Amino acid sequence: MDVPRDIGSFVVWDYVVFAGMLLISAAIGIYYAFAGGGQQTSKDFLMGGRSMTAVPVALSLTASFMSAVTVLGTPAEVYRFGAIFSIFAITYFFVVLISAEVFLPVFYRLGITSTYEYLELRFNRFIRLCGTVLFIVQTILYTGIVIYAPALALNQVTGFDLWGAVVATGVVCTFYCTLGGLKAVVWTDVFQVGIMVAGFASVIIQATITQGGINTILSDASNGGRLNFWNFNPHPLQRHTFWTIIIGGTFTWTTIYGVNQSQVQRYISCKNRFHAKLSLYINLVGLWVILTCSVFCGLALYSRYRDCDPWTSKKVSEADQLMPYLVLDILRNYPGVPGLFVACAYSGTLSTVSSSINALAAVTVEDLVRPHFKSLSEKSLSWISQGMSVLYGALCIGMAAVASLMGALLQAALSIFGMVGGPLLGLFSLGILVPFANSIGAFTGLLAGFAISLWVGIGAQLYPPLPERTLPLSLEVHGCNITHNGSDWISTTEMPFSTSAFQIHNVERTPLMDNWYSLSYLYFSTTGTLVTLLVGMLISLPTGGRRQNLDPRFLLTKQDFLSNFDVFKKKNHVLSYKSHPYMEDGGIDNPAFNHIELNSTDHSGKINGTRL
Repeated sequence: MDVPRDIGSFVVWDYVVFAGMLLISAAIGIYYAFAGGGQQTSKDFLMGGRSMTAVPVALSLTASFMSAVTVLGTPAEVYRFGAIFSIFAITYFFVVLISAEVFLPVFYRLGITSTYEYLELRFNRFIRLCGTVLFIVQTILYTGIVIYAPALALNQVTGFDLWGAVVATGVVCTFYCTLGGLKAVVWTDVFQVGIMVAGFASVIIQATITQGGINTILSDASNGGRLNFWNFNPHPLQRHTFWTIIIGGTFTWTTIYGVNQSQVQRYISCKNRFHAKLSLYINLVGLWVILTCSVFCGLALYSRYRDCDPWTSKKVSEADQLMPYLVLDILRNYPGVPGLFVACAYSGTLSTVSSSINALAAVTVEDLVRPHFKSLSEKSLSWISQGMSVLYGALCIGMAAVASLMGALLQAALSIFGMVGGPLLGLFSLGILVPFANSIGAFTGLLAGFAISLWVGIGAQLYPPLPERTLPLSLEVHGCNITHNGSDWISTTEMPFSTSAFQIHNVERTPLMDNWYSLSYLYFSTTGTLVTLLVGMLISLPTGGRRQNLDPRFLLTKQDFLSNFDVFKKKNHVLSYKSHPYMEDGGIDNPAFNHIELNSTDHSGKINGTRL
């Protein structure tokens, strides 16, 4: 596809900046492969030896879910639907609070590597397997979208080679994940957050100068109806309102921060629980900074193109390409700076993909390999973890090819998290919050939640909701010096939102489509979670859920909340595990990572309620 020539194009310096970012990321991987004796055990490889501190982990958490889908998708979202997206700032606060106070204490106390180990401890091995398989499928799908999205947008605007970029991203990621393990993932993320903020900053500063100040941008946005923060319509079918974002958004994001292996693995790798919680709260600030930047970029986009929308006037073919278009438009006189923005989008990709690969390796080794091959030494498990990293890296690149068939990327990505993440969140909530839930209830609940989520999610992809549900704002083209046949003013309400390849056209709209399938995509996950919880509770009661004798460590207790204040009492908060001997020399206050193997009375005398 030819690059539109009325904007700048990529020059050598841009490629240099971009290549530099890839090289530094790879170098960090090489460093951690050999630093401190390298990756001796699978625990070193998958958990950074449980010695991480709060700040790098916090930045890493921020980087992982601020993928290129965020860098390219959020500004385009704000440009089309207005700044109501910034209500997510409140959502992030609730999400971090729930993750830090409900899920983290239980996971950290049990000292597990894979979050799905919890499901076996609390329910049984079968349920753990269900959780693991769902996670693996969900993550590979999502990672494919994350690799493909930025490559596509940049290819169409800058002429950057599409599959070259996809493969390069995948290979570099796989390289440093395989060599450096979790430490490399965390420290490359720290570097990549820096690049992301720098990329956003360059766009914001230049856009502010070009448009003549922040006030101009805000007044343009206000005149164009883009500052629509307060839409209190409680209707669950409106795509983004205050309520869908606060309620639906909290569920959708808690599936990521509370129970998703990619995130949990990171904060459990902190050296003590205080650092783990602190990392989540610091990460909240990072989320706010990136959200503010991307919303402001969206408003700048509108201010710049309020009279001539590049999307309606066919200068770009997808909304995701608006951001690279803006960059080449306003930064064309600064060689290297567009490259910085591309590096910013790619940093988002690399950080997300690397955390996914590392989490997939962890889950596979802990949930599928270790239980069945008990004789393997730590060294060979470490090798297997590295092999798994390579395998999943390749799978994710393959998945990117499939992603090329799926439309509207931001929505597709979040829908996948909603459809699969919702029921999983419900499953973990059952375990942690409901003392009488048993494995029969949990399994039935998971099935019910998953069925409902898939039904609404797939229905919404096939029959996208009507424009009065999604409320796109009008975009003008009367300022463009182009000859458009017919009228020179087009409102985007005629453009369907989901450009999915699976969409079915010209079909008679039934009440089912207009109501159930038009549910806001943020509620997919809410539905899945609530159905799982409800069914799980109802089935557990008659099937003997009250009679199980549960270990209180598997539940959230009052003590978990009160222990937040222990920090002020004594410095050394050592977990009181009686069954695990302590080494005098190791400063590791986490029982699961001691030099002595766990006394594993785990397999036979499992402290477990019902057995299926």
